[in-house]
Amino acid sequence: MSFLNKLGIGIGSGTGREVSRPIPQNARTRNVGPVPALGSPRPPEAPGSTRVSNGLKEFLWNLDGLGRGTLLDLGPAWQTTLSFFIERGFRVSSEDILREWKDFLTEEEVRLQQPGVVSDTVDMTPTGRAARFLESNLQYPRASFDAVLVWDLLDYLEPALAKQAITNLTELLRPGGVVFALFHSKKPEGFQRYRIADSNSLQIISATVLCPAQKVYQNREIQDLFIRFRTMKSFVSRDQLRETLFIK
Repeated sequence: MSFLNKLGIGIGSGTGREVSRPIPQNARTRNVGPVPALGSPRPPEAPGSTRVSNGLKEFLWNLDGLGRGTLLDLGPAWQTTLSFFIERGFRVSSEDILREWKDFLTEEEVRLQQPGVVSDTVDMTPTGRAARFLESNLQYPRASFDAVLVWDLLDYLEPALAKQAITNLTELLRPGGVVFALFHSKKPEGFQRYRIADSNSLQIISATVLCPAQKVYQNREIQDLFIRFRTMKSFVSRDQLRETLFIK
């Protein structure tokens, strides 16, 4: 059984990535900043359900008065979300980490099946996979962003990768930077994507599963993930989603 099967991820044709990729580290010049979400965003899809989001309101309150800030969205490049922040003067970068993670696992599986590649020489532990994945993802200059939209990404990543990804994101945030994240209180029954509906609400869109949920985080585990952040504030709702803000 392949490690993709163990993770509950099958190999398929997949789809192309809809967002711009960060510039590789060796291709940046000294003055290059975060990469904006350029090109065509995802095509419109059928509307999902809309929920009031106290976490989003608190997130925007913390960004109020920032002026021309920078934001990293770790989900698909929805037009509504891009427009919402761009209209408020933000420079937005998008990187669909969960899709990239699935593509990475698929590419690893294919590579290990090639003649001459000895799997025993490749570190296939969760820590080793996390290190290889982050060599070419979440690659931005230090202190590039004022805010990050993590959504419920961490519930779907292997815990070793989630831990290292938050360590990297902490370095990408400026002092006082804000992270908005969602956590499921129990293993989700379906897979959802999120986009901004307005300043008070989120739109939840059912989508094809990219990766199965890996972990349900308890409050102490969430605090440990974001241990370098000085403030944490949570909003618990009836739909089993916990909205959480972290301020660096």
